[in-house]
Amino acid sequence: MTRAWITVLPMTVLLLLAQAASAETRFALIVSGASGGEKYAEQMKQWRATLQSTLVDRYGFDATHVRVLTDESVSGGTTGSAANVKAAFSEIRKVATKDDLLLVVLFGHGTFDGDVAKFNLVGPDMTAVEWNQLLTGLPARLVFVNTTEASFPFLDTLKAKGRVVITATNSAAQKYATVFPEYFVKALSEASTDLDKNGRTSVLEVFEAASLAVKQHYEQRGQLSTERALIDDNGDGQGREQGAEGADGGFARLWSLDAEPAAVAGNPELAGLIRQQRTLEAQAEELKLQKGDMPPAEWQAAYEKLMLELARVSQEIRKKS
Repeated sequence: MTRAWITVLPMTVLLLLAQAASAETRFALIVSGASGGEKYAEQMKQWRATLQSTLVDRYGFDATHVRVLTDESVSGGTTGSAANVKAAFSEIRKVATKDDLLLVVLFGHGTFDGDVAKFNLVGPDMTAVEWNQLLTGLPARLVFVNTTEASFPFLDTLKAKGRVVITATNSAAQKYATVFPEYFVKALSEASTDLDKNGRTSVLEVFEAASLAVKQHYEQRGQLSTERALIDDNGDGQGREQGAEGADGGFARLWSLDAEPAAVAGNPELAGLIRQQRTLEAQAEELKLQKGDMPPAEWQAAYEKLMLELARVSQEIRKKS
């Protein structure tokens, strides 16, 4: 069984290569909204280009699976308009499966009037509620990164168990242009971001590295930090900062951006075991979130059963590796 992602936009037809339904496909949607001036347009151009090349060259994303929507200063590209954002999501929705990964990154500016949070697009803006409507029902594992100054309100609106939401700010009062996008892109591109040295880079590792770099940016300049990034993936909409205590980060820790190593991709049996291992790990994270809602003895029994099965599968992986 095969699938293809075909996107039709004005004057453009993008055909994505067919993939086996059982294989993980990694998609990325990079959206630059209204630039707000020449300075920001140049910054976003650099971020877009670096992120796009990093996903393809470092992490092995299929180039045709990385969609880029540009700001108004770019001629000949597909603009970051509401219509084009919705069209891209519509096509992803047709082909994505629960085993796939979708990374959405927003570059640009946002606003929050105390009631409605928006991301500034080329033309009509989109509210956080409208973005959530696009994400709801997508079967893929979803990582949504809003790098703008008015990103914090998105955290509560987009919250969902098992959906990774990252914002550049932790307060609606943080309204200054952020440096988080620069360090987020840099963290993705550097090998040192693989903090546990397991040869793969997780979403959590990228968040931790980027957040720490932002903190150091302000400290080195003797400035008071005007931004603190948050990550939420347990669905409570609270989020946590880098290095802070909290339940968020369990799913982000499990989700790697890298392609499967060649030794795994070329061994169907081993690949199947690894997919089983990841499913069990995700189930363990989900069970942790249910701990307070289940009778203690029932929860403990379910967790022990899951851990025994995970240990068995992990042992099989070690034997075949």
